[in-house]
Amino acid sequence: MHSAFPTSLRVLAATLTAGFLAVAAPAAATAATPAPAQAQPCADRAAPPPPVDTSEKPAPGEPSPAPLPVPAEPVGGNRMGGCGLVLPEGALNPPDGDTAASWLVQDLDTGDVIAAKDPHARERPASLIKTLLALVVTTELKPDQIVVPTKEDAEQECTCVGIVAGGHYTVDQLLHGLLMHSGNDVAHAFATALGGVDVTTTKMNLLAKRIGATDTRAATPSGLDGPGMSTSAYDLSLIFHYAMKQQEFAQAVATKAYTIPAIGGKPPIPVYNDNKLLGVYPGFLGGKTGFTDDARHTYVGAAQRDGHRLAVVMMRAEQRPTKVVDQAAKLLDYGFALQEDHAAPVGRIAYEALVATAPPAPPANVAAAGTGSAATPAKNDPFGTTGWILTLVVFVVIVAGFVIGYQRKKQARD
Repeated sequence: MHSAFPTSLRVLAATLTAGFLAVAAPAAATAATPAPAQAQPCADRAAPPPPVDTSEKPAPGEPSPAPLPVPAEPVGGNRMGGCGLVLPEGALNPPDGDTAASWLVQDLDTGDVIAAKDPHARERPASLIKTLLALVVTTELKPDQIVVPTKEDAEQECTCVGIVAGGHYTVDQLLHGLLMHSGNDVAHAFATALGGVDVTTTKMNLLAKRIGATDTRAATPSGLDGPGMSTSAYDLSLIFHYAMKQQEFAQAVATKAYTIPAIGGKPPIPVYNDNKLLGVYPGFLGGKTGFTDDARHTYVGAAQRDGHRLAVVMMRAEQRPTKVVDQAAKLLDYGFALQEDHAAPVGRIAYEALVATAPPAPPANVAAAGTGSAATPAKNDPFGTTGWILTLVVFVVIVAGFVIGYQRKKQARD
């Protein structure tokens, strides 16, 4: 008995079926592919190194806070979980003289991570946490709102701006003192205005969580060491990235000299920016410095060159053999050189969720993507896996109908 279906039609059906399966298979395989296994934990992945003094000792009767959970996958891309240097493929090593335990250079416009060193190692922020406090301030307080410091505010452990109890200061004036001269007295005054120290640190930590800073927990508003204080070069890069989008913040850190005017018989207060690269490094946009005995030197600074804005964060650095600001300048130079060479990014500053006034967060796959150099969004098939499967089913039904019809016609002829 001869076949009821000619060879040419069988070949055509097989070829078309194979083609549809080949197209549909990659989408299905992508959906089923498990996430890459996480690398082995790095040093200081869960918590900063042990303190050198008693500044983090909990109050009597209170336990020490447990370390923050470590995400199953590194925020910002797989390579952000690396220990040591995280550089573009084929890139030269950073310049000599770097003393930071961890650092990160990012593109402030695109969010690309240009290069890094142990970016998610947990360290202490020192006064860099004031960038997070400033974000809470600019969110909740109006620039012209009046703040009247208390005696406790004015008598904080310095560095201090010199505000006086009972003085009347605007939020904008105090913000300059907070960010330019790292005033701990100003930080405490803001905390008082926001509802108290505990309320303010809670607000800071909620904001950190909302924008995806998973390594960050503020223990004090000022950055003075306290129980459970934690952050990372990646998190501070994320916080600074967002802060530089806020006009009040960006203007304050870019100001070299400022005077809080005499108010109510109180003398004027001159304020000078602690960031020594301002006015020295070409295109410098501002930043923040920090230091405690436990945190050592911390630093964030940004600069613009040829239409690109880069920022560097350094954690647990030392002033020898060269000053930290000079080390930061070299890392900025290094980042600009990599960008000029069109080096592929090694990760991405990705917001998990932003405050209501900010743009929507990128899709989750932006934050978790990146097996090699850049953590870029996955390319999605617009037709979708389901669409291809349904199309294949319809195709098979049509072919089957054609076969049955052909068989009936042949039997009628026979």
